[in-house]
Amino acid sequence: MSATAAQPDAPLSVRVDYDFASSLCYVAHRAMERLREPIEALGIALSWSPLDLTAITGWRRGAEMDSTRRENVERVSWELSVPMRIPTTWQDSRTAHAVALTVPSLREATWRERVFTAVYEEGRLLEAGTTRGLAAELGLEPTEEALTEGLERLEERTRQAHAQEVTGVPNFMLGAWPFGGIQSDETMLSILGRYARKERERAGIG
Repeated sequence: MSATAAQPDAPLSVRVDYDFASSLCYVAHRAMERLREPIEALGIALSWSPLDLTAITGWRRGAEMDSTRRENVERVSWELSVPMRIPTTWQDSRTAHAVALTVPSLREATWRERVFTAVYEEGRLLEAGTTRGLAAELGLEPTEEALTEGLERLEERTRQAHAQEVTGVPNFMLGAWPFGGIQSDETMLSILGRYARKERERAGIG
């Protein structure tokens, strides 16, 4: 039993694995944003955790998005009412993730929002110069040493996620169970609500 689950007033933490390079992660980011209040009402707190999907899937950085994958993103974007500008290539998100892993925890959400907006609303590419420019906009200018440490943490998080059988993003870790993908608002609330009830019943506080 986890310490979090044992406290009726403490929210259950659900880790959300994401990669800035993934268009579907942007959809999940926006969907979870609009579901913030009902998710909090379930007693759940989402903890966003970047990983390097290329290290898991082997997708080549800079490779063009094939038509099948693009059509899938367009379909999900339309079904979940999340308009977006879909990049034509699989971008190198490592520097952006390194920044996310070096900023103070209270600034992480601000950084995540800025990067997702830049890529999927403004159509900017995640080149090193762009990432540094976005960081400077927010007063976040990590040192080279900090970025190196962030990249090492990214590699470790990616290895840990892979060991937990995470094969794609977005991924919601429901205890030891990885739930991949993003579904309708109703489905996501149903899945999260069922998980919360079971965890609290297991802890004897439901």
